[in-house]
Amino acid sequence: MNKLVSTLLRSVPLRRTLSGAQSYHVLGRQYSYKSDLALETIYPTSSLRLYTPPPPAARPDGKFNGYIPLEKITISYSRSSGPGGQNVNTVSTKVDLRFHLETANWLPESTRNRLAQLQRGRITKDGYLVIKSEITRSQQMNTADALHKLRTFIRQAEQPISTEPAPETVERLRRRHEKAARERLTTKRMRSETKAQRQAPM
Repeated sequence: MNKLVSTLLRSVPLRRTLSGAQSYHVLGRQYSYKSDLALETIYPTSSLRLYTPPPPAARPDGKFNGYIPLEKITISYSRSSGPGGQNVNTVSTKVDLRFHLETANWLPESTRNRLAQLQRGRITKDGYLVIKSEITRSQQMNTADALHKLRTFIRQAEQPISTEPAPETVERLRRRHEKAARERLTTKRMRSETKAQRQAPM
């Protein structure tokens, strides 16, 4: 099939060119086709440009504002063992995000200490906090997932530590315990009635 296509492309001269279109090199010949859905075709007078917005301002209370400086962390990619079929054997989609927690000056010291307690299972012997993601077959989506996990861990570390439960929590637990006790007694009573019905009449 490939030989047939190559023969046809060599035998038919591609001399027709569209007005204002660029030429592309395919199999040794100048190829003049260009999609009608090209961005410069759909938006010929657009002046939009991609840019990186500046980082947000620091919060007055000194807490994490959601901004992660990418130059302060290390992101590497490797072969994934997750879903994707043969794609995972040819594309490095697994994401390994890490940074040295003790020297991460973009986080408050109290947050770093709390993060070290909550995520001690993710910290290496060298003091690096490691977050991995391989839930999709896309490198970009796995990177976004790893960054989302990091933001979630940081926000969890900034939650206030409460030593005593709130009155609402105590009341909710009490009602849950009473409900479980009633359901247990109801199930026991129904089981007892079922056994009683199985007995032969005297």
